Amino acid sequence: MRFSGLQVLKEGLTGNKGWGPHWRDPEPKSEYDIIIIGGGGHGLATAHYLAKEHGLTNVAVLERGYLGGGNVGRNTTIVRANYMLPGNSEFYSHSLKLWEGLEEDLNYNVMHSQRGIINLFHSDGQRDAFARRGNQMINQGDDAILLDTDGVRQHLPYLDFKQTRFPIYGGLYHPRGGSARHDAVAWGFARSASQRGVDLIQNCEVTGFDIVDGVVRGVQTSRGPIRAKKIGMAVAGRTSQVAEMAGFRVPIESHVLQAFVTEGLKPVIDHVVTYGMGHFYISQSDKGGLVFGGDLDMYASYAARGNLPIVEHVSEAAMTLMPVIGKAKMLRSWGGIMDMSPDGSFIMDKSPIDGLYINCGWCYGGFKATPASGHTFAHLLATDQPHPTTIRHRLDRFRTGRGVMDEEATGSQHNLH
Repeated sequence: MRFSGLQVLKEGLTGNKGWGPHWRDPEPKSEYDIIIIGGGGHGLATAHYLAKEHGLTNVAVLERGYLGGGNVGRNTTIVRANYMLPGNSEFYSHSLKLWEGLEEDLNYNVMHSQRGIINLFHSDGQRDAFARRGNQMINQGDDAILLDTDGVRQHLPYLDFKQTRFPIYGGLYHPRGGSARHDAVAWGFARSASQRGVDLIQNCEVTGFDIVDGVVRGVQTSRGPIRAKKIGMAVAGRTSQVAEMAGFRVPIESHVLQAFVTEGLKPVIDHVVTYGMGHFYISQSDKGGLVFGGDLDMYASYAARGNLPIVEHVSEAAMTLMPVIGKAKMLRSWGGIMDMSPDGSFIMDKSPIDGLYINCGWCYGGFKATPASGHTFAHLLATDQPHPTTIRHRLDRFRTGRGVMDEEATGSQHNLH
């Protein structure tokens, strides 16, 4: 069934009884051409583009839980293309272009809202750095506007502009940035991939790999062995664990990143706002809740519950930047397991095992990268060649030291990215 305004009207008038399941729930076959491990945004997007762009439909996505139950449903939904370094800037520019046509591509409302992002700066040095970043964004073909204090005040009058430690000097405005609905993104890609013939296998945990003479032949799962010619890993914070099953290591640390949402409020925040000095970012969801977050929990963990010191830190930053938020009640919080790379940039490459490919190290960039991650990973799986926008994201850059992309200039320490 294709969605349309007429169909929505018809179902609304007839009790919504005509809607069917969004995707099939098949039993796993004994063999596929390609298996994708991970039923999150990146894995589902890869399946969509394998079918749509390359005509490969003998594909299975294996998810140990339910589709979209990992990081794609545990983030602050920000979409942007305001990266600076060669490699990252091309990739995220490519991703933003895919976002802009995604709803038509999927025939699904992912609630992509280009409300604009404003990155605040608080010193002359930060202004210079953001000016350089804005120029790079414009050179890449994206948009950037450098705002002074009055320019920011016109957009964000509710901020505390004269806070003692970090007065607001201005901001870098990225009008095409914004947000999307995270679960709708996962559902849209799942629906499209399933309709094109891809098998989405839920409650199917990968427990091992079948490797013969350095070549992967398939996987062992909780639902039995499944053979495959090629296997792609898109498991975010679980990358180290899954790679260990195949007998190799990846330069990844897993950290928890918490997010928070308030009770539903009338529209008050039109943009996405980031406060670098307080490591705080905020936007308002379609339901009215203020969605915000801050820094990592700062220790390696697979526990998605988060910790109380970060709750305190984020709340302090929120009150410092916009004291009016103190009137809102915090409704809930959640944590996503981030796969942090040493240089803060992702890894997309062949693994040391022939036929096994990796897609990991997304740090804070995972959600906004979803369409391009799927598009470029599908290209790698289908052609055995990297997509032009991912040539710099090879695994061996950490061994050779060539091509390392330290976007924030914070060094080779995972938790600082």
